[in-house]
Amino acid sequence: MTNSMQPLWTSADAATVTGGESTLPWQATGLSIDTRTLSPGDLFVALKGPHFDGHDFSANALAKGAAAAMIDHLASGISDNQPLLRVADTMAALEKMAIASRTRSAAQVIAVTGSVGKTGTKEALYYVLSRQADTHASAGSLNNHWGVPLSLARMPVGAIFGIFEFGMNHPGEIAPLSKMARPHVALITTVESVHSEFFENVEQIADAKAEIFSGLEPGGTAVLNRDNQHFERLAAAAKEHGAKQVISFGVSESADMGLTGDVPQPGGTDVSAEFMGTSITYRLGVPGRHWVINSLGVLAVVAAAGGNVIEAAAALAGFTSPKGRGETHTIGIDDGTFTLIDESYNASPVSMIAAFQVLGRTEPGPGGRRIAVLGDMLELGASSAKRHTDLAGPLQKNNVDLVFTAGSEMALLSEALPGKMRGGHGADSDEMLALIQEAVRPGDVVVVKGSAGSKTGLIVEALVASAANNARPKRAANGE
Repeated sequence: MTNSMQPLWTSADAATVTGGESTLPWQATGLSIDTRTLSPGDLFVALKGPHFDGHDFSANALAKGAAAAMIDHLASGISDNQPLLRVADTMAALEKMAIASRTRSAAQVIAVTGSVGKTGTKEALYYVLSRQADTHASAGSLNNHWGVPLSLARMPVGAIFGIFEFGMNHPGEIAPLSKMARPHVALITTVESVHSEFFENVEQIADAKAEIFSGLEPGGTAVLNRDNQHFERLAAAAKEHGAKQVISFGVSESADMGLTGDVPQPGGTDVSAEFMGTSITYRLGVPGRHWVINSLGVLAVVAAAGGNVIEAAAALAGFTSPKGRGETHTIGIDDGTFTLIDESYNASPVSMIAAFQVLGRTEPGPGGRRIAVLGDMLELGASSAKRHTDLAGPLQKNNVDLVFTAGSEMALLSEALPGKMRGGHGADSDEMLALIQEAVRPGDVVVVKGSAGSKTGLIVEALVASAANNARPKRAANGE
């Protein structure tokens, strides 16, 4: 994401940075590694992945209007009389471009990670800061060993703020990303037992998240959740890596950006906070207590990066949930409509409970019910079964009426629920979709959530498509 359409890379600059050779002069206004989303004027970078080799798509990229293709060998349909940047290794060359882009930029660089909430928080930061100055941010969830260098290499020279998301599921993955991005401000939304399959305990997860401080610029700032049990551990790590300041946020009375009140409203929350003696009140355009807490982190980052906190707080009224992270749809059925809350992007025990809380705070229409549609949570290791069945309590606490489940792990949750709450179980998302279409009725509020691998997003897509095509989901024959 960027506000600039000026040339981003020239053939001469890219050749110098990568040590490569351009066959023809060219100018690129963007970078792409996927021909499906490539825009005319992009430099296409042919990366080799576990399943595909981008070189096989280079000819298609040029045919779609790519300014040039960066390759390390000639593939079918490509010749030296086309605009190419020939390099020794495309992944290494992309990393060199990322480092060069960071070096030439005067932007305040912000890095975001956390067990949950990092993508939504990154999106909220982009939303508020882009209204104050030219701002660049990583698109979607480009947060891994190729997504971060791609995002850095896309940063315009004139950006005032640059926002980058770091993800991980193994130790040692964030440190090289941080050293490449060299952030001035590093935010950890929270630390929870997520991706625990690859860690012995949550302390190891905290240490892996703390790698975000490895590349912190001298005099940089760490922004941390004061309510998290690992706050002191993270703050110590930040200071060990040279952080000049640690700004905390949360409900705790000792938080620098502290919550003093939140009142749920239709489609959002009225929030009041205090930041180092200054009172701030604002409307947050997305519902959910987890969004309230993360909005405090957003404002703390804005302060640390030199932005206008009051303007950022006011802008949050217009921020809406990103796709798969709380986006709300109204879906037509035979006799009316129901509300669909799309939380399908990913799932962990913490984010599941947060979604249940949003569902619990949402009032169904006349005759409607609160319905949870849940797919398996992945990468939970040996504790997976228990952490699925443990969701039964939060579902009941938030007055969820019916629970539909899919997958072998969620089958365990279904068995743990009282009989009246069991809406139905399917082996996969396709089977569960049919159950939902039969069961839903006017006034219902339905939240859909699961790990990306459980493909609950397909359920959302099908329900939204049915509304768009006026092919309304069937109502149950018995009206229930």
